[in-house]
Amino acid sequence: MHDQNCIFCKIIAGQIPGKIMYQTELSIVLQDIAPQAPIHYLIIPKKHVQDLVSCTDKDILIDLMSIPSYLLTMLSEKNGTADSLAFKLITSNGYAAGQRVFHLHFHFLSGKTFLE
Repeated sequence: MHDQNCIFCKIIAGQIPGKIMYQTELSIVLQDIAPQAPIHYLIIPKKHVQDLVSCTDKDILIDLMSIPSYLLTMLSEKNGTADSLAFKLITSNGYAAGQRVFHLHFHFLSGKTFLE
């Protein structure tokens, strides 16, 4: 299921470009166009799901949560350092929490020290 007005659905459908880093049958990983860290990927289900609370498909959730492990392996091999194993995985649920694209997605941030 896709939303014809959703930017992520348009990227997944190939209607607009996106730098795809990795994908599974259920999910896609894109490089963020406005990175907040040296390494900033978006982990997105291919099926349109508005937000985390709306996601009732356990297979999608399992797939989304298995991708950071792949990304860590890829980064470790690319950078040759254990420093690449530090990361943040962030999602927002609802406008008041900062969600602006209403298609479930996680931000994978790495490549710097996060102090919060």
